[in-house]
Amino acid sequence: MNIGIYSRVFKEEHTPYVLELIQQLTQFNFSFFMFESYYKSIKNKLDKQKISTFKTADDVKRNINLLISLGGDGTLLDTLHLVQDSEIPVAGINMGRLGFLADIHKEEIKELVQSIRQNTYTIEDRTLINVESNKQGFGIANFGLNEFTIHKTDSSSMIVVHVYLNGEFLNSFWADGLIVATPTGSTAYSLSCGGPIVFPSSNNFVITPVAPHNLNARPIIIPDNTVLSFEVECRSNTFLCSIDSRSISMNTNCQLAVRKSAFTFKLLRMPESSYLSTLREKLNWGEDSRNS
Repeated sequence: MNIGIYSRVFKEEHTPYVLELIQQLTQFNFSFFMFESYYKSIKNKLDKQKISTFKTADDVKRNINLLISLGGDGTLLDTLHLVQDSEIPVAGINMGRLGFLADIHKEEIKELVQSIRQNTYTIEDRTLINVESNKQGFGIANFGLNEFTIHKTDSSSMIVVHVYLNGEFLNSFWADGLIVATPTGSTAYSLSCGGPIVFPSSNNFVITPVAPHNLNARPIIIPDNTVLSFEVECRSNTFLCSIDSRSISMNTNCQLAVRKSAFTFKLLRMPESSYLSTLREKLNWGEDSRNS
């Protein structure tokens, strides 16, 4: 098996964990590649060990069977545009803070490699969201794992987002913005705006308004086989669209449609890990003193 190692920025405190990962992969004769820019920043720590590198999505599709992300959830989200529609599994080692997606602790590197070697891990299929526009939009990178967001610009007043489900009018949201979240994204931006937590296998999207002007504008859960379309009104005639962490400015004459992507994101889980255990750990459920 060929394994890729991806990270965005090298931090000195990560050195022992990166070296342990390399040592474990070498010990069990795995072929591995490292993201080129990351390798350049860490190679002086590797005692002259030569490591093959990758740079593009084509490199990943051609050479890699499994990708390991070193960082937080943002780093793991970046890997989506390296694996694209190849559905190569991704394992997230959490070097960051919260880590809903990158839920493998950095102290569990030995256990991760052992799980890969023994094929005891599980793979979760995570729904992706696809965005289409009659303008240039996001180009070929028009898919995301967490959410699609329409938002006012920094200097503008609130916007009005008219939402249609399969061509039928749903509502006009007077708000700072609107989020369409996947089940994976239900624990991200949508959650901070009052949206519900949705299980990854539930086959739904969540529509969550951002700071709505009307108090009766509430989050709504819809089937993920729905095609959503939008019309946006705002005084400045421009608004922001984002997929995960990538944003572009759009004009109000743009036509937008959102639907479920034709391919999924493959998230690797350790044998003892589950979505419920991740929720309990990250949201500190059960830590109420009355439960002791």
